[in-house]
Amino acid sequence: MPVTTWAGPALAAGSALLLSAAALAADPRLERGEYLAKIMDCGGCHTPGALKGQPDQARYLAGSDVGFELPGLGIFYPPNLTGDVETGLGAWTDQEVAAAVRTGMRPDGRMLVPVMPYYSYNALTDDDAAALASFIKSLPAVRNKAPDPAAPDGPAPAPYLSLEIPGSG
Repeated sequence: MPVTTWAGPALAAGSALLLSAAALAADPRLERGEYLAKIMDCGGCHTPGALKGQPDQARYLAGSDVGFELPGLGIFYPPNLTGDVETGLGAWTDQEVAAAVRTGMRPDGRMLVPVMPYYSYNALTDDDAAALASFIKSLPAVRNKAPDPAAPDGPAPAPYLSLEIPGSG
């Protein structure tokens, strides 16, 4: 005698989620993007606590709580790279992420500060830039706003590291 319960639809939905997760895990483009994010050390700057030696992996790439002071420019905090629409890159396309990584230009036309090594990342192949962007866009959204930049000689909203630019002093 057949038994009718809610478990059938629930199991089907659960199976679909598992298949989607398995497909993402097996996607070579995402695997390549994850590899690139690791060797490019994106987490070293963009993960809370990383610059203090205690990275919060639950908020991987969700923006730093420590900034960089660039003489004459101000203090800048590495932003949230996750898909959160309000505090991260959720409104950016894969192409906009890849372009910012390679050129230092945000979709709104602002330039990234030179502590972000876009001048080196410009050497990424089109395929690698696309893989990195796909991986970043696949991250779960984490609501975490990095501190706003501070003007030169302005009050810093959070701790920061001072960088010396050769020839500036």
